[in-house]
Amino acid sequence: MALWQQQLTKIIAPAVERSLAIQEILIGKNTLQRVADVITRVTPHRKVLLMSDSAGFGAAGQPVLNTLQHAGFVTSSIILPNNPLPKADINSAEPFRKALAAETKLFPISIGSGVINDLVKWAAFQCDRNYLTVATAASMDGFTSAGAPLAKDGFKITIPTRAPIAMVADLDVIANAPAKMNGWGYGDLAGKISAFGDWMLADAVGVEPIDEDAWNLVQRNLLSWLANPRGIARGHTDSIAQLFIGLTTVGLAMEFYGSSRPASGADHQIAHMWEMEELKYNERKINHGAAVGVGCVVTLTLFDWLKEQDFCNLDVKTVVSNSPNLEARIQHLREVISDEKIASKAEQELIEKNIHPELHRQRLEQFLAAWPTLQSRLFKYLKCAEEVANMLLQAGCPAYPKQIGVSRDHLLQTLHAASYIRRRYTIFDLLHELGLTESAFASVLTKLRFTTNDSQ
Repeated sequence: MALWQQQLTKIIAPAVERSLAIQEILIGKNTLQRVADVITRVTPHRKVLLMSDSAGFGAAGQPVLNTLQHAGFVTSSIILPNNPLPKADINSAEPFRKALAAETKLFPISIGSGVINDLVKWAAFQCDRNYLTVATAASMDGFTSAGAPLAKDGFKITIPTRAPIAMVADLDVIANAPAKMNGWGYGDLAGKISAFGDWMLADAVGVEPIDEDAWNLVQRNLLSWLANPRGIARGHTDSIAQLFIGLTTVGLAMEFYGSSRPASGADHQIAHMWEMEELKYNERKINHGAAVGVGCVVTLTLFDWLKEQDFCNLDVKTVVSNSPNLEARIQHLREVISDEKIASKAEQELIEKNIHPELHRQRLEQFLAAWPTLQSRLFKYLKCAEEVANMLLQAGCPAYPKQIGVSRDHLLQTLHAASYIRRRYTIFDLLHELGLTESAFASVLTKLRFTTNDSQ
Protein backbone atom coordinates (compact mmCIF):
# COMPACT_ATOMS: atom_id res chain seq x y z
CA MET A 1 0.00 0.00 0.00
CA ALA A 2 1.37 3.41 -1.00
CA LEU A 3 2.11 5.94 1.72
CA TRP A 4 -0.68 8.25 0.54
CA GLN A 5 -3.17 5.39 0.89
CA GLN A 6 -1.97 4.73 4.43
CA GLN A 7 -2.35 8.40 5.29
CA LEU A 8 -5.80 8.47 3.73
CA THR A 9 -6.79 5.90 6.36
CA LYS A 10 -4.71 7.14 9.30
CA ILE A 11 -5.00 10.92 8.84
CA ILE A 12 -7.85 11.90 6.53
CA ALA A 13 -10.50 9.45 7.74
CA PRO A 14 -10.20 10.39 11.45
CA ALA A 15 -10.13 14.07 10.49
CA VAL A 16 -13.38 13.71 8.56
CA GLU A 17 -14.94 12.09 11.62
CA ARG A 18 -13.89 15.14 13.62
CA SER A 19 -15.00 17.73 11.07
CA LEU A 20 -18.17 19.67 11.80
CA ALA A 21 -18.78 20.38 8.10
CA ILE A 22 -17.25 17.63 5.96
CA GLN A 23 -19.09 14.31 5.83
CA GLU A 24 -17.08 12.58 3.13
CA ILE A 25 -13.73 12.83 1.34
CA LEU A 26 -13.17 10.52 -1.61
CA ILE A 27 -9.65 10.42 -3.06
CA GLY A 28 -8.56 7.76 -5.55
CA LYS A 29 -8.86 6.61 -9.14
CA ASN A 30 -12.13 6.57 -11.10
CA THR A 31 -13.87 8.52 -8.35
CA LEU A 32 -15.83 10.75 -10.74
CA GLN A 33 -18.10 7.80 -11.43
CA ARG A 34 -19.09 7.86 -7.75
CA VAL A 35 -20.06 11.52 -7.45
CA ALA A 36 -23.77 10.73 -7.68
CA ASP A 37 -23.45 8.19 -4.84
CA VAL A 38 -21.67 10.75 -2.67
CA ILE A 39 -24.32 13.41 -3.32
CA THR A 40 -27.06 10.94 -2.44
CA ARG A 41 -25.39 10.34 0.92
CA VAL A 42 -24.95 14.01 1.83
CA THR A 43 -28.13 15.72 0.58
CA PRO A 44 -31.75 14.82 -0.21
CA HIS A 45 -31.86 17.28 -3.13
CA ARG A 46 -32.13 15.89 -6.65
CA LYS A 47 -31.48 19.11 -8.55
CA VAL A 48 -27.83 20.10 -8.88
CA LEU A 49 -26.01 23.10 -10.27
CA LEU A 50 -22.54 22.48 -11.70
CA MET A 51 -20.34 25.56 -11.28
CA SER A 52 -17.01 25.66 -13.03
CA ASP A 53 -14.80 27.43 -15.53
CA SER A 54 -14.02 26.10 -18.99
CA ALA A 55 -10.73 24.53 -17.86
CA GLY A 56 -12.21 22.78 -14.84
CA PHE A 57 -15.22 21.57 -16.76
CA GLY A 58 -12.96 20.33 -19.53
CA ALA A 59 -10.99 18.30 -16.99
CA ALA A 60 -13.86 16.64 -15.13
CA GLY A 61 -17.20 18.21 -15.99
CA GLN A 62 -18.53 15.80 -18.59
CA PRO A 63 -17.92 12.59 -16.57
CA VAL A 64 -19.57 14.22 -13.55
CA LEU A 65 -22.50 15.38 -15.67
CA ASN A 66 -22.91 11.93 -17.20
CA THR A 67 -22.95 10.10 -13.89
CA LEU A 68 -25.41 12.56 -12.40
CA GLN A 69 -27.82 12.34 -15.31
CA HIS A 70 -27.55 8.55 -15.36
CA ALA A 71 -28.50 8.55 -11.65
CA GLY A 72 -31.58 10.65 -12.35
CA PHE A 73 -30.42 14.04 -11.10
CA VAL A 74 -31.76 17.17 -12.76
CA THR A 75 -28.72 19.16 -13.80
CA SER A 76 -27.89 22.71 -14.83
CA SER A 77 -24.58 24.50 -15.09
CA ILE A 78 -22.75 27.83 -15.06
CA ILE A 79 -19.37 27.74 -16.80
CA LEU A 80 -17.16 30.82 -16.56
CA PRO A 81 -14.75 31.54 -19.43
CA ASN A 82 -11.00 31.16 -18.99
CA ASN A 83 -10.10 34.17 -21.09
CA PRO A 84 -9.73 36.20 -19.02
CA LEU A 85 -9.15 33.87 -16.09
CA PRO A 86 -11.73 34.07 -13.28
CA LYS A 87 -10.56 36.38 -10.50
CA ALA A 88 -10.46 35.44 -6.85
CA ASP A 89 -12.83 38.20 -5.83
CA ILE A 90 -16.40 38.52 -4.63
CA ASN A 91 -17.64 40.09 -7.86
CA SER A 92 -16.62 36.97 -9.80
CA ALA A 93 -18.70 34.84 -7.42
CA GLU A 94 -21.88 36.80 -8.01
CA PRO A 95 -23.19 34.66 -10.93
CA PHE A 96 -22.94 31.60 -8.68
CA ARG A 97 -24.59 33.31 -5.72
CA LYS A 98 -27.49 34.67 -7.79
CA ALA A 99 -28.22 31.28 -9.31
CA LEU A 100 -28.29 29.60 -5.90
CA ALA A 101 -30.37 32.37 -4.35
CA ALA A 102 -33.00 31.94 -7.07
CA GLU A 103 -33.78 28.33 -6.11
CA THR A 104 -33.51 27.04 -2.56
CA LYS A 105 -33.45 23.31 -3.35
CA LEU A 106 -30.54 23.51 -5.78
CA PHE A 107 -27.46 21.63 -4.61
CA PRO A 108 -24.18 23.28 -5.74
CA ILE A 109 -21.19 21.40 -7.11
CA SER A 110 -17.85 23.07 -7.71
CA ILE A 111 -15.68 21.56 -10.46
CA GLY A 112 -12.21 23.04 -10.81
CA SER A 113 -9.12 24.18 -8.99
CA GLY A 114 -8.57 26.81 -6.33
CA VAL A 115 -10.29 29.95 -7.55
CA ILE A 116 -13.47 28.19 -8.65
CA ASN A 117 -13.69 26.30 -5.36
CA ASP A 118 -13.34 29.53 -3.38
CA LEU A 119 -15.94 31.34 -5.49
CA VAL A 120 -18.45 28.51 -5.05
CA LYS A 121 -17.62 28.17 -1.35
CA TRP A 122 -18.41 31.85 -0.78
CA ALA A 123 -21.58 31.75 -2.91
CA ALA A 124 -22.86 28.63 -1.14
CA PHE A 125 -22.19 30.14 2.28
CA GLN A 126 -23.99 33.35 1.35
CA CYS A 127 -27.03 31.23 0.49
CA ASP A 128 -26.63 29.01 3.57
CA ARG A 129 -26.12 26.01 1.30
CA ASN A 130 -23.86 22.99 1.59
CA TYR A 131 -21.83 22.17 -1.49
CA LEU A 132 -19.64 19.43 -2.95
CA THR A 133 -16.28 20.18 -4.52
CA VAL A 134 -14.65 18.16 -7.30
CA ALA A 135 -10.94 18.96 -7.30
CA THR A 136 -9.21 18.97 -10.68
CA ALA A 137 -5.63 19.85 -9.63
CA ALA A 138 -3.42 19.67 -6.55
CA SER A 139 -3.01 23.42 -6.82
CA MET A 140 -3.83 24.74 -3.32
CA ASP A 141 -4.87 23.83 0.22
CA GLY A 142 -8.35 25.37 0.29
CA PHE A 143 -10.55 22.54 -0.99
CA THR A 144 -11.28 21.37 2.57
CA SER A 145 -10.81 24.64 4.45
CA ALA A 146 -13.56 26.73 6.02
CA GLY A 147 -12.35 30.03 4.57
CA ALA A 148 -12.44 31.65 1.14
CA PRO A 149 -9.45 33.89 0.33
CA LEU A 150 -11.08 36.44 -1.94
CA ALA A 151 -10.58 40.11 -2.70
CA LYS A 152 -13.22 42.51 -1.43
CA ASP A 153 -12.97 46.11 -2.62
CA GLY A 154 -9.48 45.32 -3.91
CA PHE A 155 -8.20 43.95 -0.57
CA LYS A 156 -7.63 40.21 -0.29
CA ILE A 157 -8.85 38.62 2.92
CA THR A 158 -9.77 35.13 4.06
CA ILE A 159 -13.54 35.31 4.47
CA PRO A 160 -15.03 32.92 7.06
CA THR A 161 -17.32 30.50 5.25
CA ARG A 162 -18.01 26.78 5.55
CA ALA A 163 -16.01 23.81 4.33
CA PRO A 164 -17.68 21.63 1.68
CA ILE A 165 -19.92 18.85 2.86
CA ALA A 166 -17.96 16.51 0.59
CA MET A 167 -14.91 16.49 -1.66
CA VAL A 168 -14.19 14.16 -4.56
CA ALA A 169 -10.73 13.97 -6.14
CA ASP A 170 -9.89 11.70 -9.06
CA LEU A 171 -6.14 11.14 -9.08
CA ASP A 172 -6.03 10.48 -12.82
CA VAL A 173 -7.61 13.89 -13.44
CA ILE A 174 -5.28 15.61 -10.98
CA ALA A 175 -2.16 13.89 -12.34
CA ASN A 176 -3.16 15.00 -15.85
CA ALA A 177 -3.60 18.64 -14.82
CA PRO A 178 -1.03 21.03 -16.29
CA ALA A 179 2.25 20.32 -14.51
CA LYS A 180 2.58 23.94 -13.45
CA MET A 181 -0.70 23.74 -11.50
CA ASN A 182 0.48 20.87 -9.33
CA GLY A 183 3.79 22.72 -9.01
CA TRP A 184 1.84 25.68 -7.64
CA GLY A 185 0.20 23.37 -5.12
CA TYR A 186 3.66 22.23 -4.09
CA GLY A 187 4.54 25.89 -3.54
CA ASP A 188 1.45 26.43 -1.42
CA LEU A 189 2.29 23.41 0.72
CA ALA A 190 5.96 24.39 1.06
CA GLY A 191 4.76 27.68 2.53
CA LYS A 192 3.71 25.77 5.66
CA ILE A 193 7.40 25.50 6.58
CA SER A 194 7.82 29.24 7.04
CA ALA A 195 4.25 29.67 8.35
CA PHE A 196 5.08 27.47 11.32
CA GLY A 197 8.20 29.52 11.92
CA ASP A 198 5.93 32.55 12.24
CA TRP A 199 3.68 30.67 14.64
CA MET A 200 6.70 29.75 16.78
CA LEU A 201 7.54 33.45 17.05
CA ALA A 202 3.97 34.37 17.98
CA ASP A 203 3.98 31.64 20.61
CA ALA A 204 7.32 32.74 22.03
CA VAL A 205 6.20 36.34 22.66
CA GLY A 206 2.80 35.35 24.04
CA VAL A 207 0.66 36.60 21.13
CA GLU A 208 -0.81 33.31 19.85
CA PRO A 209 0.08 30.00 21.52
CA ILE A 210 0.74 27.02 19.28
CA ASP A 211 -2.21 24.65 19.06
CA GLU A 212 -0.71 21.19 19.40
CA ASP A 213 -3.48 19.46 17.47
CA ALA A 214 -3.14 21.71 14.43
CA TRP A 215 0.65 21.68 14.71
CA ASN A 216 0.89 17.90 14.82
CA LEU A 217 -1.68 17.38 12.07
CA VAL A 218 0.48 19.33 9.64
CA GLN A 219 4.05 19.22 10.90
CA ARG A 220 4.32 15.50 11.61
CA ASN A 221 3.89 14.67 7.94
CA LEU A 222 4.82 17.86 6.07
CA LEU A 223 8.21 16.67 4.87
CA SER A 224 6.78 13.37 3.65
CA TRP A 225 4.22 15.28 1.57
CA LEU A 226 7.03 17.36 0.06
CA ALA A 227 9.46 14.45 -0.34
CA ASN A 228 9.33 13.92 -4.11
CA PRO A 229 9.33 17.24 -5.96
CA ARG A 230 10.63 15.69 -9.18
CA GLY A 231 7.66 13.33 -9.15
CA ILE A 232 5.34 16.34 -9.07
CA ALA A 233 6.97 17.85 -12.15
CA ARG A 234 6.81 14.52 -13.98
CA GLY A 235 3.15 13.92 -13.19
CA HIS A 236 3.89 10.81 -11.10
CA THR A 237 0.54 9.77 -9.65
CA ASP A 238 1.77 8.59 -6.25
CA SER A 239 3.83 11.76 -5.74
CA ILE A 240 0.88 13.95 -6.66
CA ALA A 241 -1.42 11.87 -4.46
CA GLN A 242 0.97 12.42 -1.57
CA LEU A 243 0.92 16.17 -2.26
CA PHE A 244 -2.86 16.20 -2.44
CA ILE A 245 -3.19 14.35 0.87
CA GLY A 246 -1.02 17.06 2.41
CA LEU A 247 -3.05 19.91 0.94
CA THR A 248 -6.27 18.24 2.08
CA THR A 249 -4.93 17.77 5.61
CA VAL A 250 -3.86 21.41 5.85
CA GLY A 251 -7.37 22.49 4.87
CA LEU A 252 -8.80 20.35 7.66
CA ALA A 253 -6.31 21.78 10.15
CA MET A 254 -7.51 25.27 9.28
CA GLU A 255 -11.11 24.22 9.88
CA PHE A 256 -10.26 22.70 13.27
CA TYR A 257 -8.21 25.67 14.41
CA GLY A 258 -10.76 28.21 13.20
CA SER A 259 -8.39 30.32 11.11
CA SER A 260 -5.69 30.03 8.46
CA ARG A 261 -2.86 30.31 11.03
CA PRO A 262 -1.75 26.66 10.49
CA ALA A 263 -1.22 27.44 6.79
CA SER A 264 -0.41 31.11 6.40
CA GLY A 265 2.20 33.55 7.63
CA ALA A 266 4.55 36.12 6.16
CA ASP A 267 4.82 34.01 2.99
CA HIS A 268 1.12 34.63 2.31
CA GLN A 269 1.36 38.29 3.23
CA ILE A 270 3.97 38.67 0.50
CA ALA A 271 1.90 36.63 -1.95
CA HIS A 272 -1.27 38.58 -1.20
CA MET A 273 0.47 41.87 -1.91
CA TRP A 274 1.44 40.61 -5.37
CA GLU A 275 -2.05 39.23 -5.93
CA MET A 276 -3.67 42.52 -4.95
CA GLU A 277 -1.30 44.28 -7.34
CA GLU A 278 -2.43 41.76 -10.00
CA LEU A 279 1.21 41.01 -10.68
CA LYS A 280 1.84 39.58 -14.14
CA TYR A 281 4.84 37.95 -15.75
CA ASN A 282 5.04 37.26 -19.48
CA GLU A 283 1.52 38.71 -19.69
CA ARG A 284 0.13 36.04 -17.34
CA LYS A 285 -1.23 36.71 -13.90
CA ILE A 286 0.91 35.10 -11.21
CA ASN A 287 -0.87 32.18 -9.58
CA HIS A 288 -1.36 32.08 -5.81
CA GLY A 289 0.77 28.97 -5.27
CA ALA A 290 3.62 30.39 -7.34
CA ALA A 291 3.50 33.62 -5.32
CA VAL A 292 3.44 31.65 -2.06
CA GLY A 293 6.41 29.54 -3.16
CA VAL A 294 8.50 32.65 -3.79
CA GLY A 295 7.13 34.25 -0.62
CA CYS A 296 8.18 31.17 1.33
CA VAL A 297 11.77 31.37 0.06
CA VAL A 298 11.89 35.08 0.87
CA THR A 299 10.51 34.46 4.36
CA LEU A 300 12.90 31.57 5.02
CA THR A 301 15.77 33.85 3.96
CA LEU A 302 14.61 36.21 6.73
CA PHE A 303 14.55 33.27 9.13
CA ASP A 304 18.03 32.19 8.01
CA TRP A 305 19.22 35.66 9.00
CA LEU A 306 17.30 35.59 12.30
CA LYS A 307 18.61 32.16 13.32
CA GLU A 308 22.20 33.43 13.20
CA GLN A 309 21.63 36.46 15.42
CA ASP A 310 23.01 36.93 18.93
CA PHE A 311 20.71 39.08 21.03
CA CYS A 312 22.78 39.07 24.21
CA ASN A 313 23.59 42.77 23.89
CA LEU A 314 20.14 43.96 22.81
CA ASP A 315 19.29 47.14 24.73
CA VAL A 316 15.55 46.83 25.30
CA LYS A 317 15.11 50.35 26.65
CA THR A 318 16.85 51.92 23.65
CA VAL A 319 14.96 49.79 21.13
CA VAL A 320 11.60 50.73 22.65
CA SER A 321 12.44 54.44 22.87
CA ASN A 322 13.64 54.51 19.24
CA SER A 323 10.62 52.64 17.87
CA PRO A 324 8.46 54.74 15.51
CA ASN A 325 5.05 55.69 16.87
CA LEU A 326 1.75 54.82 15.20
CA GLU A 327 1.57 58.09 13.28
CA ALA A 328 5.02 57.52 11.78
CA ARG A 329 4.14 53.95 10.85
CA ILE A 330 0.93 55.02 9.14
CA GLN A 331 2.90 57.60 7.16
CA HIS A 332 5.35 54.90 6.09
CA LEU A 333 2.48 52.57 5.19
CA ARG A 334 1.06 55.24 2.88
CA GLU A 335 4.47 55.62 1.23
CA VAL A 336 4.87 51.92 0.41
CA ILE A 337 1.23 51.16 -0.49
CA SER A 338 0.03 53.51 -3.21
CA ASP A 339 -3.42 52.02 -3.78
CA GLU A 340 -5.85 53.92 -1.55
CA LYS A 341 -8.23 51.00 -0.97
CA ILE A 342 -5.42 48.65 0.03
CA ALA A 343 -3.74 51.31 2.16
CA SER A 344 -6.96 52.10 4.04
CA LYS A 345 -7.57 48.45 4.88
CA ALA A 346 -3.92 47.94 5.83
CA GLU A 347 -4.11 50.96 8.13
CA GLN A 348 -6.95 49.30 10.02
CA GLU A 349 -4.84 46.16 10.40
CA LEU A 350 -1.88 48.19 11.64
CA ILE A 351 -3.97 50.03 14.21
CA GLU A 352 -5.26 46.73 15.55
CA LYS A 353 -1.79 45.26 16.07
CA ASN A 354 0.07 48.39 17.16
CA ILE A 355 1.32 48.11 20.74
CA HIS A 356 2.13 50.66 23.44
CA PRO A 357 5.71 51.00 24.77
CA GLU A 358 5.15 49.00 27.94
CA LEU A 359 3.79 46.00 26.06
CA HIS A 360 6.64 46.42 23.57
CA ARG A 361 9.13 46.18 26.43
CA GLN A 362 7.40 43.12 27.88
CA ARG A 363 7.43 41.33 24.53
CA LEU A 364 11.11 42.00 23.98
CA GLU A 365 11.99 40.69 27.42
CA GLN A 366 9.85 37.61 26.83
CA PHE A 367 11.52 37.09 23.47
CA LEU A 368 15.03 37.38 24.94
CA ALA A 369 14.18 34.87 27.66
CA ALA A 370 12.78 32.46 25.08
CA TRP A 371 15.45 32.97 22.43
CA PRO A 372 17.90 30.14 23.29
CA THR A 373 15.13 27.54 23.14
CA LEU A 374 13.35 29.25 20.24
CA GLN A 375 16.55 29.46 18.22
CA SER A 376 17.07 25.71 18.61
CA ARG A 377 13.49 25.01 17.53
CA LEU A 378 13.85 27.21 14.45
CA PHE A 379 16.98 25.32 13.42
CA LYS A 380 15.15 22.03 14.03
CA TYR A 381 11.91 22.74 12.16
CA LEU A 382 12.84 25.22 9.43
CA LYS A 383 14.72 24.14 6.35
CA CYS A 384 17.07 26.79 4.98
CA ALA A 385 15.84 28.94 2.12
CA GLU A 386 18.22 27.50 -0.48
CA GLU A 387 17.14 23.92 0.22
CA VAL A 388 13.45 24.79 -0.12
CA ALA A 389 14.17 26.82 -3.25
CA ASN A 390 15.80 23.78 -4.84
CA MET A 391 12.79 21.64 -3.92
CA LEU A 392 10.43 24.17 -5.49
CA LEU A 393 12.43 24.34 -8.69
CA GLN A 394 12.46 20.55 -8.97
CA ALA A 395 8.67 20.55 -8.58
CA GLY A 396 8.25 23.13 -11.33
CA CYS A 397 7.31 26.01 -9.04
CA PRO A 398 9.06 29.41 -9.09
CA ALA A 399 11.35 29.95 -6.12
CA TYR A 400 13.00 33.34 -6.70
CA PRO A 401 11.47 36.80 -7.22
CA LYS A 402 13.05 37.24 -10.65
CA GLN A 403 11.15 34.20 -11.90
CA ILE A 404 7.86 36.02 -11.47
CA GLY A 405 9.12 39.39 -12.67
CA VAL A 406 9.90 40.97 -9.27
CA SER A 407 12.99 43.16 -9.16
CA ARG A 408 15.12 43.91 -6.12
CA ASP A 409 13.44 47.30 -5.61
CA HIS A 410 9.99 45.80 -6.09
CA LEU A 411 10.72 43.10 -3.53
CA LEU A 412 11.89 45.65 -0.96
CA GLN A 413 8.68 47.62 -1.41
CA THR A 414 6.67 44.40 -1.13
CA LEU A 415 8.37 43.44 2.12
CA HIS A 416 7.60 46.79 3.67
CA ALA A 417 4.01 46.78 2.43
CA ALA A 418 3.32 43.15 3.34
CA SER A 419 4.27 43.80 6.95
CA TYR A 420 1.21 46.05 7.31
CA ILE A 421 -1.62 44.12 5.65
CA ARG A 422 -2.37 41.55 8.38
CA ARG A 423 -2.72 41.80 12.12
CA ARG A 424 -1.43 38.21 12.40
CA TYR A 425 1.93 38.17 14.20
CA THR A 426 4.77 37.09 11.88
CA ILE A 427 8.48 37.61 11.49
CA PHE A 428 7.70 41.07 10.11
CA ASP A 429 6.31 42.11 13.50
CA LEU A 430 9.20 40.62 15.44
CA LEU A 431 11.73 42.45 13.26
CA HIS A 432 9.86 45.71 13.82
CA GLU A 433 9.81 45.17 17.58
CA LEU A 434 13.53 44.35 17.57
CA GLY A 435 14.27 47.47 15.53
CA LEU A 436 16.01 45.29 12.94
CA THR A 437 13.68 45.43 9.95
CA GLU A 438 16.08 47.24 7.63
CA SER A 439 19.04 45.05 8.56
CA ALA A 440 17.06 41.88 7.88
CA PHE A 441 15.60 43.16 4.61
CA ALA A 442 19.06 44.20 3.42
CA SER A 443 20.31 40.68 4.10
CA VAL A 444 17.47 39.22 2.02
CA LEU A 445 18.24 41.47 -0.93
CA THR A 446 21.87 40.39 -0.77
CA LYS A 447 21.21 36.67 -0.58
CA LEU A 448 18.36 36.20 -3.05
CA ARG A 449 18.97 35.76 -6.76
CA PHE A 450 18.12 38.60 -9.09
CA THR A 451 20.06 37.41 -12.12
CA THR A 452 18.53 36.37 -15.41
CA ASN A 453 19.32 32.65 -15.00
CA ASP A 454 17.27 32.12 -11.87
CA SER A 455 15.50 29.13 -13.36
CA GLN A 456 18.68 27.12 -13.33
